[in-house]
Amino acid sequence: MADFYKESDKNRLLSNLLVIVMGIIALGVALAFAYIFDFGIEGAMIAVIIALVYAYVGYFESDKVVLSISGAQPAEKRAYPYLYNTVEGLSLAAGIPMPALYVIDDPSPNAFATGRDPQHSAIAVTTGLLKIMNREELEGVIAHEMSHIKNYDIRFTTIAIVMVGMISIIGYFASRMLWFGGTTRDRGRGGGGELQVILLVLGLVFIIFAPFFAKLVQLAISRKREFLADASGAQLTRYPPGLASALEKLKKIDMPVKHATEATAPLYFSNPIKPGMFSSIFSTHPPIDERIKVLKSMSFEKIQP
Repeated sequence: MADFYKESDKNRLLSNLLVIVMGIIALGVALAFAYIFDFGIEGAMIAVIIALVYAYVGYFESDKVVLSISGAQPAEKRAYPYLYNTVEGLSLAAGIPMPALYVIDDPSPNAFATGRDPQHSAIAVTTGLLKIMNREELEGVIAHEMSHIKNYDIRFTTIAIVMVGMISIIGYFASRMLWFGGTTRDRGRGGGGELQVILLVLGLVFIIFAPFFAKLVQLAISRKREFLADASGAQLTRYPPGLASALEKLKKIDMPVKHATEATAPLYFSNPIKPGMFSSIFSTHPPIDERIKVLKSMSFEKIQP
């Protein structure tokens, strides 16, 4: 079995690099937008500032938005005592504050963690998950989500979601402006010289393909973090078969989560959207079979309660 700590360090480094790449793409799109429509240096600065404000607001408010659109409701201890105690015990074992706990009324078994850091985090589980999982399986799923919080995966995922959204919004407005009026440079300067034309074409190509490339980067971040969270969760419970068994159950169920979207899908324990023709390429999660195989190769000794 590969050294867990080396794999953890490797995945964290790769995720950091991917987030940096995402930031560069977002900045490039903003600058290309300003150049194509001849907004000048001032316009470029305004575009960057707007992008930063959008990112700032999205970063600090994204957890509230995600919980709201997912239909998550606060889980009272009286109504869900075992779930509450499981989360409380695993947060103590992980050495982090207990996350806010939510339940989603949905028959599809799934869960997700959100927030920006361990001090501002939440875990949401569906009623379907609570219904079909036994004690060890539920602990495995919660430990997986707890690991996302402890490893700051929720921060990486939040940043990725915000940046992909920002890049897509800029690309959408650019395409609308081009469709209805062309570029300001063409109208005001008659097309310009050869270099200007080349830069204009490159800028247009970049804006068109940036959302697609940014989405691929987001998927790469998500898949890497899922493997790390599986390993960290198994280490937290000291019982990999519990998490592997939970994945085995989910593998047999083809039921999308009602309120899940393309934007929120990377947050979930397993892919919450019904697989399509290109699911293997654009899936937010690695194949369940691969995750089970890795878990079964682990040899943590179970600690009896």
